[in-house]
Amino acid sequence: MSAGTAATRGAGDGSVLADEEVAGAERPVEPAVRGRLPARTADLAVLAGYLALALWLTSRQWGRPDRLFHQAGDQILFEWMLARAARAVVGLENPLWSDALNAPAGVNLMANTSVLGLGVPLTPVTLLFGSQVAFGVAVVGCLAGTAAAWYVLLRRRLVAPRVAAATGGLICGFAPGMVAQAGAHLHMAAQFLVPLILALVFRPDPGGRVWRHGVLLGLVVTYQVFLGEEVLLFVALAAGVFALGYALADRAAARRLAPSTAGRVAVGAAVAGVLSAYPLWFQFFGPGHYRGMPFHAYGYQLDAASFTASARQTLFGENHLPGQLAPNPTEENSFFGSGLLVLAVIVTIWLWRRPLVRALAAGGLLFALLSLGARVRLDGVFVDLPGPYRLIAGLPLLDHVVPARFALVCVPVLGILVALALDRIAQLDRSRRDAGPGRRAGGASPAAGRSSPAEVRPAGVTAQRTGPVRLLQAGALAAALLPLAPTPIRTVPVWPVPAFVADGTWRAYVPAGRTLVPVPPVTNAGRSPAMLWSARTGLAFTAPGGFFIGPRAPDDPAARWGAPDRPTSVLLRRVANSGEVPPITDADRRQAVADLRHWRAAVVVQGGLHQGDPVRRTVEALLGPAREIDGALVWDVRPLVG
Repeated sequence: MSAGTAATRGAGDGSVLADEEVAGAERPVEPAVRGRLPARTADLAVLAGYLALALWLTSRQWGRPDRLFHQAGDQILFEWMLARAARAVVGLENPLWSDALNAPAGVNLMANTSVLGLGVPLTPVTLLFGSQVAFGVAVVGCLAGTAAAWYVLLRRRLVAPRVAAATGGLICGFAPGMVAQAGAHLHMAAQFLVPLILALVFRPDPGGRVWRHGVLLGLVVTYQVFLGEEVLLFVALAAGVFALGYALADRAAARRLAPSTAGRVAVGAAVAGVLSAYPLWFQFFGPGHYRGMPFHAYGYQLDAASFTASARQTLFGENHLPGQLAPNPTEENSFFGSGLLVLAVIVTIWLWRRPLVRALAAGGLLFALLSLGARVRLDGVFVDLPGPYRLIAGLPLLDHVVPARFALVCVPVLGILVALALDRIAQLDRSRRDAGPGRRAGGASPAAGRSSPAEVRPAGVTAQRTGPVRLLQAGALAAALLPLAPTPIRTVPVWPVPAFVADGTWRAYVPAGRTLVPVPPVTNAGRSPAMLWSARTGLAFTAPGGFFIGPRAPDDPAARWGAPDRPTSVLLRRVANSGEVPPITDADRRQAVADLRHWRAAVVVQGGLHQGDPVRRTVEALLGPAREIDGALVWDVRPLVG
């Protein structure tokens, strides 16, 4: 491809966004330069760079079973989900349901973030190396895989220079919001299928293989259901908003491409609907289903000041007070810094004539505003300004969406804008290089037939002026991206799994059909010892409680965190939180026995040996003295419960 063809390709909007200027055009390539790496080697180098960065970001947990990423409860949840998926594969069990937790009721896994799309393929890793390694591999795969997928899409569809696509992929995969989510929420970080979904929805050919691409779209969407339904919802919303914005910006292209696009979407929806019908029925109507959410989604909003601030987990991170600019560290989904936002505004103005840029800018702005919630907050103070989120807060499905996560849609928008800007700069450089030989050879452009002051300028002047311009461009890009540079994901300590559990000593105490009850506490715990011990042992035992969303009671489907409380679990949780041991009565002891019978308990286990620990003293007051066995306090309750 000539440089002129590549420039024409770059001037369009790329096939993923269906610009008529590039329909049927071949893939852009960079002009050959002596000494440059072969194309395949260069692509592999970019992907290896993404992988190395993801490994470095997760480095604080590799080989450290006593450490968890900062949102420890969420990591425990996903470790358990990965372990459960592996068990379902090797045992040919129902992957949508489990009775290994929340005994005796069980858990509807499809109604929770079971990430089967990660857990099933990672089964060999989980079985060979354990749930913690599998979780680390999943985090690395989500970060590097998302960046790589966007790199491939940008490289094939939108931009010619590899550095432009690599920079765009870097932003899309490693922006502060992506790193924050990856350390806790695998279902939100697993976005490596998003570029593929968009590539299948938006194509440049008005005809094309509608059925083939539609079926592929349905298969990919179905897989995304088992990665994260919330991300799929965001993709659908963003694609719809973008399509509307692009249609308004280029009505002719929209009229020509609408039939084939609608056909692909219809075929894809039909295929995905058939394949995911039963799992979705199980999620919404199967055993253990629930209604609503156990929290008010609208309360999880971003502060308007967060968009220009630096995230805590970046090179220039600011130590924000918890909840000041984001609901929690995992929801720091904006925090782009003022430099990148200013750059995005400049790029938008510079490339405003392109329908793609206008559609991206409008969509990004809309989702940024939605992330501010129903009432806008600035620097921690609510202002008298309603947010657009209140217009959609009551709609089905959207009423369960955390507003702060709308800002994740802005991540690829900014990545694409930066990539387009670098591509445009490369086009201008190529144009200057192509014009140079003509000026040096004859002092005038061969095609012009006449000279101008620019055409008779000495050849050295262009080179002398290009150097400072390039330096200024590189400096502006560095100033915009450096505040986004991530640092390794923070970790927190966790009590290791006691040898009594890890080595299988418990098997001599827990007969078939009975449970092992870890304390504290038993139910409604974000950092659930039952889930951690279960995950690290491959779901070897059955336990009550756990960290999940389920119904309040068998006859009440309203959502709640964890298993329904029992009086004894409430008592132990209160003691753990307050550190005070209340007077224990005979009624409390009788209730403890009744609760243990409900849980089908064989042993109660407390990890760690804490002399004078209030939970230990409370359980001993309820059940009698404990035995110290293999690093754990053990109460054999079989004689009590019968």
